[in-house]
Amino acid sequence: MGTINYPLVSDITKNISRDYGVLLEQAGIALRGTFIIDPEGVVRNQVVQDLPIGRNIDDTLRVLNALQHNKSSGEVCPANWGKEKPAINPAQAKAWFEKNAK
Repeated sequence: MGTINYPLVSDITKNISRDYGVLLEQAGIALRGTFIIDPEGVVRNQVVQDLPIGRNIDDTLRVLNALQHNKSSGEVCPANWGKEKPAINPAQAKAWFEKNAK
């Protein structure tokens, strides 16, 4: 087995699930939640799925890449944005939409 470069936690006491609002108290289980928290401790994105719905790692990575791109460039990332697609310079948004909107 290899190493991972991100923290994993256990929630035996269910305090984390409770704090993030994903705990189903009566059932004693948590909904499927993914939270992207920036280095300052601010939740920048959260997706909570009902129990029968799995998470989408590709979309989580897209959102993480978009947040990192915004931080480094100041550009904003439209729906379905990916590293290979253009982002939007807020000062030139009208031109971006004229060129890229369908």
